[in-house]
Amino acid sequence: MVMPEDVLDTYERDEPDTAPETGLRTLRDPSDIGDAGTADRAGLEDGDEIGGSAHTAPGNIAKSSAIMAMGTVVSRVTGFVRTIILAAAIGTQLLGDAYQTAGMVPYMIYDLLIGGLLASVFVPFLVKRRKLDADGGNGTEQRLVTLMLLALFALTLVSVLVAEWFIRIYAGGFFGAQYEVSVVLARYLVTQIFFIGASGLASAMLNARNRFGAPMWAPVLNNLVIIGVGLWFLDLAGPGRTPESVTSGELMLLGLGTAAGQVVQAAVLVWALAAAGFRWRPRLDLRGSGLGEAAGAASWMMLYIAVAQLGALVSTNVATRAGARAAEAGFDSGAGIAAYKFASMLFQLPYAVIAVSVITALLPRMSEHVAAGRKDQVRSDFSRGFRLSSVLIVPISVAMIVFAIPFCVLIYAQGSTSAQDAAAIGRILMVFCLMLIPFTLFQLQMRVFYALGDTRTPALVSIPAETAHAVTAVSLLFLMEPQHIVVWLPVPYGLYYVVGSVIMWCLLHRRLNGLDGRRTAATLFRLYLATVPAAAFGAAMIHLFRGLPGDVWPGLASMAAGGAVGAVLFVLTARFLNVTEVTSFLDLLKTRLRRR
Repeated sequence: MVMPEDVLDTYERDEPDTAPETGLRTLRDPSDIGDAGTADRAGLEDGDEIGGSAHTAPGNIAKSSAIMAMGTVVSRVTGFVRTIILAAAIGTQLLGDAYQTAGMVPYMIYDLLIGGLLASVFVPFLVKRRKLDADGGNGTEQRLVTLMLLALFALTLVSVLVAEWFIRIYAGGFFGAQYEVSVVLARYLVTQIFFIGASGLASAMLNARNRFGAPMWAPVLNNLVIIGVGLWFLDLAGPGRTPESVTSGELMLLGLGTAAGQVVQAAVLVWALAAAGFRWRPRLDLRGSGLGEAAGAASWMMLYIAVAQLGALVSTNVATRAGARAAEAGFDSGAGIAAYKFASMLFQLPYAVIAVSVITALLPRMSEHVAAGRKDQVRSDFSRGFRLSSVLIVPISVAMIVFAIPFCVLIYAQGSTSAQDAAAIGRILMVFCLMLIPFTLFQLQMRVFYALGDTRTPALVSIPAETAHAVTAVSLLFLMEPQHIVVWLPVPYGLYYVVGSVIMWCLLHRRLNGLDGRRTAATLFRLYLATVPAAAFGAAMIHLFRGLPGDVWPGLASMAAGGAVGAVLFVLTARFLNVTEVTSFLDLLKTRLRRR
């Protein structure tokens, strides 16, 4: 496997040194908890790096990045299969919208009230206490686990009781049978809050102990359980179930079966934590524990999380109202939250597999440079990291735009999802993919601020960015026909990252004495230019094979021919345009393959 830091090191450090600055501290990467086992959840503070000290980091960074990349790939692949099965089982129309909305509620509630604190404050606090406390941080861990489990239990109990209100808040456009089904599913699915929290806490404590295996594989088991539930539902109910025709037993299967996947994930992680030597002994003597001080440090991160959840609330309401209006108007293809989420899952795959690995390698390096007062190296790392990510993300995003509809028909057009429903998902995906580079740029810029020890600026930047998103998203409800709203909903979503990236770029440009903008822009321009022949060939293949019989063969043939030849055309064109990032990446790949 080619590691991100290997590719980063192939580019020369061509910027002059600057005088060291004082008063700067490093900050951990407050990544979200709950995805595949990301190594950076354990937190990075005061020069710490994944797996060891800053002085022994290179090999450990490589190992941790490899583990994370492999875990992300396996989790995303099984998550991809899970999504396909769910699309076949419940479709993208009213029942699918009801399930997707109810399924979002527990994660939104958890992230808003607990998840942000856990990821951004308490986990790095534990890492620090494990090093400083005489008992190795055991007492602090016992207090935190006790406090978290009590809070999770209370939050879950209250959520079950007020599940109906969550549906009213997140899906104001639901009515009749769809509303009733959503409430029933929400009552089942909010029980996951306790187990989502337990999974996040156990995963973080394992990563703090340099145990990455269980956090990597536990989400895979969750996916496998839900795949089994989806197949069981499809076998029991058959395709085409609606809110009016679905039975209470089938809803129980969907609700409790989905929750069971999260229970399995939590159980595996708790077992792994016990195997690592942790034994829970309830403690509530919080005076002097430092937990209150740690929580108080989370104010800016909590503001950022609150704004993000507001954005999710707006998008969900717009999508659910659009789907309900489209169904009421008689349109028989999915135009609501289910189609939007199925497209969103595909959109984030390139970032999840490529850019997240680069971020994991970059954050400790940038934190070291900040601690040493080397802003020139922070600037250089950011530029290389973004250009490295773009080498793969640009051609992949263009290919996804070209093949979005045939690909979505190929994977989604089965069971309760018709070819027309799948094509609608493909159109949403096409618009999403236009936003992939702004999305990646925004995420990398945030990590620069975190390396600088600044959580305040990203939180404040999120306010104008979210304002732009919310205004444009709500405007779609008044400016477009309901069947077209979710197709263009990725535009407001992407506008958040465009506005945020522009503001953060200006701020970082001043703080880092430049941001290598000309070089970055030139690389992006040449990368996109290099995709033109490949995109044209792919479009020609879609037209050429359009006459093949069925829904599968046209897409399969066009993607096979267009993808293989298109990749060669992209590389040749990039070499002709002298895109050094592409040639450096390919040279490194050849070197690594020869070693094997």
